[in-house]
Amino acid sequence: MAEENNQNAGAAAGQQDKPQLQFALQRIYVKDISFEAPNSPTVFQQPFKPKVGLDLNTSSQQVGDGLYEVVVKVTAQVTHSEEGTTSFLAEIEQAGLFRISGIEGAQLDHTLGAFCPNVLFPYARECIDNLVNRGGFPPLMLAPVNFEAIYAQKKKREAEQAQQQGEQTTQ
Repeated sequence: MAEENNQNAGAAAGQQDKPQLQFALQRIYVKDISFEAPNSPTVFQQPFKPKVGLDLNTSSQQVGDGLYEVVVKVTAQVTHSEEGTTSFLAEIEQAGLFRISGIEGAQLDHTLGAFCPNVLFPYARECIDNLVNRGGFPPLMLAPVNFEAIYAQKKKREAEQAQQQGEQTTQ
């Protein structure tokens, strides 16, 4: 029994040498928000046949010891499909503060580039829908976004660019 306790104590001491994995959402907030309906009220006098253009970007930065800000920027521009005039433009920068420790390198980059945006996007989506509705337009229900796939595509592009630059320097 005493040997078992000593082994457990030794295992616990070994675990203390490793940094503890910590991931906690500290705060979710809107960093910037904008809604424009440049052609109102004439846009309301026509049948609404929207053509939706969506732009999505993410960014992150370290703002303290183990504290990271992640921002998901969503821009939705809706034009009248027949005329090409802008019905409305809605934009939001949905941000979050995340406390992260015990994760480094590529795993931290993946967490900030894919996991955290997945947490924030539903809030941005709801906010865009609310803005559009308050602007007098039918709801704009944005489809869920696969940030894992976006992150993988970004990494693939970066690897291809690095490979091309490597080929150019050897020539």
